[in-house]
Amino acid sequence: MLFIETFSSRQPICTRTFFSALAEDQADLSVGVILSGGDSDGTLGVKAIKGRGGLTLAQTGDGFGPQHADMPESAISAGLIDFAVPVEDMGRKLADFSRSAYVLDGMTFDAGDDSALRTQGESLTAIYVILRSQVGHDFSGYKKKTFMRRVQRRMQVAQIDTLEEYVARLRQEPGEVSALFRDLLINVTNFFRDAEAFESLGRLVIPGLFEQRSTDDIVRIWVPGCATGEEVYSLAIMLREHVDRVPTAPPVQIFATDIDEQALGVARAGRYPGPLLECVSPERRERFFVPDGGSFLVSKEIRDLVIFSPHSVIRDPPFSRIDLVSCRNLLIYFGIDVQAEVIPTFHYALKPGGHLFLGTSESVSQFDDLFTPVDKKHRIFRRRSDVSSHIRLPLMVSSIRPGQSATLTPRRPSLGGRALRQAVDGQVLERFAPPHVLVNRDGDVAYFSARTGKYLEAAPGLPTRQIFTMARKGLRLEIRTVFREAVETGRPATRGDIAIEEDDGRVQWLTLTVEPLIDHSGSEPLYLVLFIDQGPVLSREAATGRAHALHDGTALHMERELRETRERLQSIIEEYETALEELKSSNEELVSVNEELQSTNEELEASKEELVSLNEELHTVNSELNGKIEALDRANSDLQNLFDSTAVATVFLDRNLVIRSFTPAMSEVFNIRAADRGRPITDLASRLRLTEFDNDIAAIVEGAEVIERRVDSEDGAAHYLVRLAPYRNGDRKADGIVVTFVNVTGLTHAEMRQQVLISELQHRTRNLLAVVNSIAVQTLAADPAREAFTSRLAALGRLQGLLGKAEQEQVDLGDIVRLEVGTVAGVDADKAAIAGPSVPLSTEHVQMIALVIHELATNAVKYGPLRNDNGRLEVQWQVNDENGSAVLALDWKETGMTVPPEASRRGYGRQLIEQALAFTLRARTALRFESDGVRCRIEIPLGRRCAASAGAN
Repeated sequence: MLFIETFSSRQPICTRTFFSALAEDQADLSVGVILSGGDSDGTLGVKAIKGRGGLTLAQTGDGFGPQHADMPESAISAGLIDFAVPVEDMGRKLADFSRSAYVLDGMTFDAGDDSALRTQGESLTAIYVILRSQVGHDFSGYKKKTFMRRVQRRMQVAQIDTLEEYVARLRQEPGEVSALFRDLLINVTNFFRDAEAFESLGRLVIPGLFEQRSTDDIVRIWVPGCATGEEVYSLAIMLREHVDRVPTAPPVQIFATDIDEQALGVARAGRYPGPLLECVSPERRERFFVPDGGSFLVSKEIRDLVIFSPHSVIRDPPFSRIDLVSCRNLLIYFGIDVQAEVIPTFHYALKPGGHLFLGTSESVSQFDDLFTPVDKKHRIFRRRSDVSSHIRLPLMVSSIRPGQSATLTPRRPSLGGRALRQAVDGQVLERFAPPHVLVNRDGDVAYFSARTGKYLEAAPGLPTRQIFTMARKGLRLEIRTVFREAVETGRPATRGDIAIEEDDGRVQWLTLTVEPLIDHSGSEPLYLVLFIDQGPVLSREAATGRAHALHDGTALHMERELRETRERLQSIIEEYETALEELKSSNEELVSVNEELQSTNEELEASKEELVSLNEELHTVNSELNGKIEALDRANSDLQNLFDSTAVATVFLDRNLVIRSFTPAMSEVFNIRAADRGRPITDLASRLRLTEFDNDIAAIVEGAEVIERRVDSEDGAAHYLVRLAPYRNGDRKADGIVVTFVNVTGLTHAEMRQQVLISELQHRTRNLLAVVNSIAVQTLAADPAREAFTSRLAALGRLQGLLGKAEQEQVDLGDIVRLEVGTVAGVDADKAAIAGPSVPLSTEHVQMIALVIHELATNAVKYGPLRNDNGRLEVQWQVNDENGSAVLALDWKETGMTVPPEASRRGYGRQLIEQALAFTLRARTALRFESDGVRCRIEIPLGRRCAASAGAN
């Protein structure tokens, strides 16, 4: 029966919780389907299903979905999805998978006829070789049933019925090898898994790690098989809590290793979805985790305690001087042979008195001589210091890496194995059935039978398995001689009439036989030592009488013994001479080796000095690096706080318009989330009308410096100032784009209100001037000054009209001159020449300059050349640069007067030019009366705003 569950972003149920329960209940019959979703919770759920051997599917885009692709994309990128297909193809995939399950249901891997078993064994060996050659790891030591369950599952997914076909698929498709490797490494872990075990560890072990330690010491912890890091960070949190409770504590260093590079990448990032922290207390979650969207980041104080590294406990040399090894739920995947290698490796890695922390289903029962239990229920053990673990450590990390071919090294079978026991018992029962032991060519005992205590005893000192040391008095010389003969000849060797004395003084006569073990499949030769009693046990007197009877035999017997003695002596002499020659040769070689060693020692001394110097340099570089890292952390924290506190929406893009980072205020402009980092900004929908956005981005990419533009929201309620500028790297070269959105809605509304107020003020001013003009006409009807007064009011009215039409409160100088000359003088283009650049004037300049132009034009009409037909007027201006400041220079030139102007006249216009301009605008003026007209030069300093506008034009 298949259980299928799909999830969308609208469902409140926790995807991971349901999938985990489903996997626990249905195991390899569970199926998880991830459709549309908005977070990574489904990734954890399908991980649980994969761990139990179930099937996982995820929806891919086909033009109609998924609407929210975060959840399926997260599961696919994690490598946990068997089939990433559109929804319409999922039914067919499920049906095919179901049919293949029934096809493979009858396939067994440990039963059947001999030919089938042999074929399956060859296929397994081929799979081991392919995995080792392509991924660099040997799985031949894993539990066979666990390994075959993973292989069978991949066969179901790939729709393959036989192992031979699957081996062919592995050889043809490297992607399938990677998929099998990922399936073999699927793990299900969690923070503080088995909470009672962690509590026991924190109570019984962790305080002892810091006792009698100074700040110069380092607490070293090794976590092999760390997977995605939950167990490592759990230990780091407990250690950090204990460090905070003691006044002075040594630094802590945790080595977390695994062979899964992808899992190590997740662990290094330290980012976990919220549901994965359900076993973490609220206090620990608040202190040691930093919220980041829908996920949580491990805090820096915990992350800095851990060093992640790829490492194989089977292939690579172990760490050393470790205080605690935490290896939970890794040994359960290893076979007995691999466990027999790994557990002594942990004993070697630990310091005397160090601790080993295993999973609830693991134990060191076969190595009770190496560890003593501290808490047997929770699998906490202490390293015994009075024994040493006899392990063969590799001299260097294995050079086998993915892509290299390798053959499997045959493993020596366990000497206590059932098959070997049957072979030994069968041979002994067939021929002798006496007490016996099995030894290798070095004399180490590999197997004891019953009733061997009469011939062997424990030797004083450290425990040993050397048969020559354990042999009882009277048997040692004979057993050594017979054993050497059997080893040298390769045939059985026998000695009879050997007397051994028992503890009560009685004597046992026996025959000793040593013969090679025939039925042995291992690579190392083994020998069977048989102890065959000759009659019953005799008293000392009876044994002495038998010895005399044997010695009082015939001369033939004596000659035989003498001949054997001479042969033995001759053999010893020959061996001695051979050994002497070998010793001489060895001595010469040793002298040569000694000289080489002396030379090597000198080189090592020099290398040591270089290493010391290099170590000092590394310490210096490390200190500098730590300082820079701290500075970088501070800068990163400042930048993050700036991002969080600023109300300016800013996004940083690379050359391909991919989002690098953004401030939280960007969510008001674009539909953007933390998961959108790494996506092109063109994929996101905006709330603003960015009609020229693409063109502006293209202009910045092509080399433009800064582009500013005002844009509105779709409903017109919000107004933004968009500023695009190049993103410059450390070399000040353009390496992207910075886009800033400043909300100017309030400013825009204020400008609109200001414009309304200015227009209303201009209108009221013109009305007021009209009223004043009307009053002046009625009041000054007979006054000669009425005309001058009303003309000046008219000039002010015209000026107000210009101000009302002007943009940004600025009026162009040319407009003022043309308006006043044309209105007052009424001259055509032949009599008036007006020329000059565009010079926008601010309100503080406009009124005074307009009145000056009005007075000059009025005087030119009344008293100057414009009163006759031959007169001419020239008005020119320009903007000069004086010591970095802009100065407006205006020249008024009248020509064609028949009567020279009267220089003594001092009216309102002359006061305005010579006094008011200098006082109000800091102007320099020069007014000259010549024979044909008036010359006037006015130089006015311009403000920054006017100067910038004039320069731009």
